[in-house]
This record gives sequence, C-alpha cells and structure tokens, in this order.
Amino acid sequence: MRNYQHISTLAPTGIEKKKAYLVGAGIGSLAAAAYLIRDGHMDGKNITILEESNMIGGAMDGYGNPKDGYIIRGGREMEENYECCWDLYSQIPSIEDPSRTVLDEFRELNIADPNESTCRVIENCGEKLDFSSLGLDESHIKQLTKLFLVTEEDLGATTVEQFFDKSFLETDMWCYWRSMFAFENWHSLVEMKRYMERFMHLLPGMSRLKGIMFTKYNQYDSMILPLINWLKEEKVVFKNDSRVTDLDIDINEKSKTVTAIHLIRNGKEEIINTTVDDLVFVTNGSMTENSTLGTMDKAPVLNTGVGGCWNLWKNIAKKDAIFGRPEVFCSDIEKSKWESFTITCTDSKVADILKKLTGRDPYSGKVVTGGIITIKDSSWLLSITCNRQPHFVNQPKNVLVLWAYGLFPNKIGDFVKKRMCDCTGEELVTELLYHLGAKDDIAEIIKTVNVIPCMLPYVTSQFMPRVKGDRPSVVPKGCTNLAFLGQFTEIPGDCVFTVEYSIRSAIMGVYTLLKLEKQVPEVYPSKYDIRVIAAATKTLYSGKPLPAEGIVKKLLKNTTLEGLI
Repeated sequence: MRNYQHISTLAPTGIEKKKAYLVGAGIGSLAAAAYLIRDGHMDGKNITILEESNMIGGAMDGYGNPKDGYIIRGGREMEENYECCWDLYSQIPSIEDPSRTVLDEFRELNIADPNESTCRVIENCGEKLDFSSLGLDESHIKQLTKLFLVTEEDLGATTVEQFFDKSFLETDMWCYWRSMFAFENWHSLVEMKRYMERFMHLLPGMSRLKGIMFTKYNQYDSMILPLINWLKEEKVVFKNDSRVTDLDIDINEKSKTVTAIHLIRNGKEEIINTTVDDLVFVTNGSMTENSTLGTMDKAPVLNTGVGGCWNLWKNIAKKDAIFGRPEVFCSDIEKSKWESFTITCTDSKVADILKKLTGRDPYSGKVVTGGIITIKDSSWLLSITCNRQPHFVNQPKNVLVLWAYGLFPNKIGDFVKKRMCDCTGEELVTELLYHLGAKDDIAEIIKTVNVIPCMLPYVTSQFMPRVKGDRPSVVPKGCTNLAFLGQFTEIPGDCVFTVEYSIRSAIMGVYTLLKLEKQVPEVYPSKYDIRVIAAATKTLYSGKPLPAEGIVKKLLKNTTLEGLI
C-alpha cells in the first residue's frame, strides 16, 4: 500500500446502529472482523462470528500434545509482498511480547534466520539431487512465455496437461512447482498463470525456496491465536456449533439484500433477521471441509459428503447466478483430494536423518528443511517438512513435529504395497522412512513416533478448472449487505491457496459494503517490473545468456540502465 493511502478512515454514518454477522471462523472472517473495527469503526460487540465446528481458524489450525500427537492439516508459505496480510498483522499485538506486533516479530525472525533449502529433492532412498536449475529446454520456455502473454479469457477452463507438452510435466520445474503449490496435471491453467505472474519475483530462488518465509511456531499459535485474542479484547462475539444453512435474500432488479440467516445452533434451528443496515459475510466453500483423521493403526475414512459450508453456498447460488457455481469446485473429490500426516517424534533417530539430509540441527530453533523436501521417485509423490522447532508453544525440547503429504493418495506405495489412502499412520511413516534411506531403522523409529493421518477431500478444489462467473465477486453486483470471503471468491490478479487471498477478500468486502474512502492494497505488480522479468527469464534459461543479451548489454553500456540484464 502506498503511503498516500495510509489514512485513518472517517466513521461511516450510522455505524453505531449496524451489526455484522460473519459465517465461518477462518482467517477471512477473522480479518473482516478486524477491519470492521479498525477501519469501519464498528463496535466489536456488534460483530458475531458463526462457526459450525468447535474450532476457530479454519484451515489454519494446529493443536495437540506430545503424548497424543500434534495435528497440522497444512502449512502456509509466506513472502514479504503479502500487502494485505502484513497490513493486518502490523496492528495485531504479539502474544509473546505485546509491545510488538505480529509483523514485527515475523520480520525480525526471518531476517535473523532467512529461509533456504539445502535439500529440495531426493530419490533412490535418500540420495540428494541437484536442484540448481529448473531443467527447461527452449520449447518449454516458449510455452511458459506463451502462457505469460495469453489472456485468462482465452485460456478458459484449459488444464495444465492440455496446454503443456508431456515433456514439460517431467521437468524439474514442474516437480518443484506441483509439490510446492500442490498443483495436479488436471488443475486450472489460469491458476498456474496467476501464480507465475504473482510470484515472478521469487522465480530465481524457486528451486531453493529462497524468499519464502515461515512463522516461529505453527500457523495457529503464530497467526490465528493473536488475532483471536485481539478480537475478544474488542468484545467480538464468537458462536461455535452454529451451522448456517441458508440465507433469505430479497432480490429485485436493482438490489440484493439479505433479510435473514438460517442456522442450526446447538442442535436447534434458529433465524437471525437482518436489515439493509446489517452486514453479512459468508465464507463460501472450504478446503478442509469433511476432513477426517486416522491413527497409528487406523487409516482415515474418506468422507464423500458435501458438508455444511458447500451446502450453504449451493443454497445461496440457487437464488441467483451471480452467486457463483459451487458444483464446479466440489463435484469431483477424486481430483481435489490429497492426504497429509503429522509426525510427532520423541527422542527419535528422525533427528539424525534430518541432520544428514539438511546439514542442520533440528533442535537449534532455526530453519531445518527450509520448506518441503520432495521425494521425486515416490509413487505417492511424498513431500516432508520440518519447520523451526519447537513448532508448538507447549512442545518439549526432545520432541520434533514434522508434516508430510502425498499428491497421489490412490496409488500403491513403493515399499508398503497399499494405496496411500488405505494406510495407517504406521504404514505411512514406514513408506516415508524407506524413501528417506532409513529402511534398516524403521522398526526402531516406529517406537518413537506418533503419526496422525488426515484425508482432505476438497483441499485442492480451489484449483479446479473454472471460467468467469464460477466464483462470485467479493461483493456481487447489486448486493447491499452481502459479501463473500475466502478462496472461492473472484479477486482479479491474486492467487488462491494463500493467506493473502482470504485477507484481501476481507478488506474488499468491508471497504465496499461500508463505502470507505480507503483503497485496498494493490496486488504486488511484479509482472510489470522489467527487472523482475529479466531475472525470471535468466532463471528459465538456467543462467545462460539470453537471446540477444550481448546486443542489449552493448546498447545499454555506459547508460543509467547498464546492469539491467
């Protein structure tokens, strides 16, 4: 956000009479509540967050203990140009030191302990591979250039595998890309294009995960809990076990106004009547809906139901096409699921394995794997990460917490001859240890770990091929008091599957419905920076001279642009 936009907003007329209801307690709703208070000048006691589960934080969860095991359903890769995210957390006090903000704490940590992978890919049971380049040839670079230049409208619902040659899908770049962002061959090419443009400035460090940043602890302790505490201090009302089932919406030619919220709270049906003066924010769709857990001796059972969040969106969408088409995202679980598992290690040889692979002491409190290590020849395409330890505030010094996931849960393992989705926690870690080169130590290590598998039916549903109109605008045309939040809204130029996307939707929703004079922070425009484009292009060519580079350098010699390439 430019400094000219850093203003203190005027309180909207009548704000003291307004109430806000936020459906879902993920980061989108939490951020919206914060902006209603900070920039909308709404009294916190007039804000109610309705959540169907007993947890706050949505996909950004993290809980457990060393005895029963810790659970993380996923993690968040951050970077310094998350303008909306850092705008929010520049105002939220740190739990460890309330005199500093979450942003202060995060920035200081990542400057002191910058992230960089020393072991990005392995194969042949623990053999480290060269990851110094993206492994592209001229034909692949031409295809990537074409993708950069083509419009989203022209791409439509094209998938990655429909656009690229098969040889591209075997390159190192695609291995890094798909494992880092959880892209499948059948996912939306438009979403890949957005990622490529949005994070072009990070391309030179992509294979080493340089420029990626992580929190001190897990995402819940480091980001969600400080925000919850601040909102509670502001008297925001949290109501769990509250499943919203439908909205009554008065629709006419000029406007669309929510008049009632239907919900089931503590097993009883309730109705909250709303007026045009009230605000309703709905998180439509969910990546973690219907996720199920397993144990060391039990595989998670795939829940193929639609779930409350998706059903709510379907009910809303029936009322008007402008509210999107949820079926595009939630109708093919086989293409939107993958499985993850959290490994709690106590006095375990796993620490020695990590030290051998990374050259780093996992008990040092500093970067360990520096992001994911991908096992290239794994039939499940396993990736594993060990973030800074302790990963949980209550984690003992002799305990490590690791997280792993597989993109192909329906495939048979290479050592454990079962489909990943049918495996117990013990079988999952057995397959992982085999690929890490610890086959002879499996029996001993099994005694020191607790593994909790998690099956996520909709975890990549936001990447499903889609066209304009499939996702609703944050504030659809004509809506007077309704906004959508999260990963299934349409925000031009930004990337789903990020914290930034959800927080951006929250700012857009609040600023639009309250008609605030403050502008939403701009999406970082790296694709328009010639320096970024030049550096990214050189990376695609593995550092080799670019076409006509010699001529360009000669033309720029002894000018203010010398050194551009």
